[in-house]
Amino acid sequence: MTIKNAGTVIVEKPLLKILYQDEYLVAVDKPPGLFVHRSFMDKDEIYFALQLIRDQIGQYVYPLHRLDRPTSGVLLFALTQDVARLMGQAFSERKIKKTYFALTRGHLLNEGVIDHPLKEKLDDLGDKNVSRDKDAQSAETFYKSVAIASLPVPLGNYTSVRYSLIKCQPHTGRRHQIRRHLAHLRHPIIGDINYGDNKQNPFFGEHFGFKRLMLMAKQVEFIHPVTGLEMLIEAEFDEQWQQIFNVFKW
Repeated sequence: MTIKNAGTVIVEKPLLKILYQDEYLVAVDKPPGLFVHRSFMDKDEIYFALQLIRDQIGQYVYPLHRLDRPTSGVLLFALTQDVARLMGQAFSERKIKKTYFALTRGHLLNEGVIDHPLKEKLDDLGDKNVSRDKDAQSAETFYKSVAIASLPVPLGNYTSVRYSLIKCQPHTGRRHQIRRHLAHLRHPIIGDINYGDNKQNPFFGEHFGFKRLMLMAKQVEFIHPVTGLEMLIEAEFDEQWQQIFNVFKW
C-alpha cells in the first residue's frame, strides 16, 4: 500500500474489490496488510478498509467484524445503524458462519474441533487499563485437512518441508483464534510472525518470493437481516495462493 524510499512516501490508493452490495450491506475482499479501521498501531498508515469502501460507494459504512491486518478475504459492512445492530446480534448469537483457509507447517490430517480456551490478547497501549488477570475464555475451532504437500528440501532437523491446506470454521470469536489454535496443534500458519515457525517463515519467503500470513477469510454465510434470504459471500484465492496451488498441484 505504502512504499518508503529514501525518506519519500509513495502512495497508491487501493481500490477494494466489492464482492456484494445492496442497500443494506456491502462486502469487500480485503487484501493482506490493510487495517480495517484506524487504531493506535497504525501511525504510519494512510488507508483503511472502512475509509476506502466509504469513499468508493459514497456512503457511510459500519464495520460488522474484524479481520487481522495480515488476514485477507471477506469483510462485511452494514450501510445503516439498524442493519448493523441486527447483524451484530447475529454475530453474538453465532448465527453467522465464517470459513477460512490456512496454509500450515507440517502434515495436519483428518478433521476435528480444537477446544482450547484462550487468554484474552491485550495490547500494551490500547488495553492498558484492562485487567491482565482474566481467566481464559472458551474457544472452539472446527478444522479439516483439505490437502497436503512436501518439498524435497532439508530444513532444520527435517529432510523435507511439509505443508497442509486447512479449512477452518471458528465457533467462537476470540482474537487471533485460528492462528493460536493451529499453533496449539503445532501446525502454525505459514507467515505468522506471532505464533509461527522462525525457520519455515524465512524459507517460505525465499522459496516462493513473497511474505504474508497465509490465512484467508474465504466465505461468510448468514440470513440477510432484511430480506430473509440465505446469503453466501465468497472471495477468490488471489495470485499468490494460486501460485502455491500450482506448485503443489492442488
